[in-house]
Amino acid sequence: MNTALRRTLFLILLLIIWELGFRIFQWGWKFPSPLQTFQAFYDGITQGHLLGAIGASLRRLLISFAISIGIGTVLGYGFARYRYLDETFGFLVVALQTVPSIAWLPFAIIWFGLSDTAVIFITTIGATWTMAMASRTGIMNISPIHLRAAQMLGTGSGYRLFFQVQLPAAFPHWITGIRVAWAFAWRALVAGELIAKGVGLGQMLQDGRGLGDTATILCVVIIIAVIGTISDHFCFKQLEDRIVLRFQLKK
Repeated sequence: MNTALRRTLFLILLLIIWELGFRIFQWGWKFPSPLQTFQAFYDGITQGHLLGAIGASLRRLLISFAISIGIGTVLGYGFARYRYLDETFGFLVVALQTVPSIAWLPFAIIWFGLSDTAVIFITTIGATWTMAMASRTGIMNISPIHLRAAQMLGTGSGYRLFFQVQLPAAFPHWITGIRVAWAFAWRALVAGELIAKGVGLGQMLQDGRGLGDTATILCVVIIIAVIGTISDHFCFKQLEDRIVLRFQLKK
């Protein structure tokens, strides 16, 4: 039995237990049945508001994620390259990494109001520090012998060394940082959208709470999990495999 079949059977079993639990324990509106959740999904798709919310959330997420990857990679390279920067700002980044991004929400509202910019700011903060530390770790783990060999072969110590040697060698840590940062970004995005105005999955969760519509709430939670899983498996995992194969980082 392969992995896909085992997972499919597990999900079917989980749905059966879920439906039986709903009928036996009479959960009522507090926790919907699979059929009620599917009905909420169907209504959201046919009426269009679910697709609109997914599109708006993904737009904010991708903007924030691109910003966080750029800033995080530059910071990580700076920490690995310059010791004084690592011992000062790097120490601060380690401390900031422990602060939940939602803690910055009051500042985001004060600075940007209840707008998309505030959500993007919160989401960017949630992913940047992880990217910075992953990039730093990846570059610092490169063997000095390999760097000296590359420099003797003519890469120098500038951008050619970075793009031809350091970035490929740091890629396993870098892609791990991306995958973790993607998860952190999702969490920060939904937390920010719960407060901000506009269209988005977080706003749908908030509206569902206000209306007592637990089927919509659970539907949104499942959609977030599915999008996260699909993006990780079909995007980041595939990217990792291709780069690892290209640079022969594994035997």
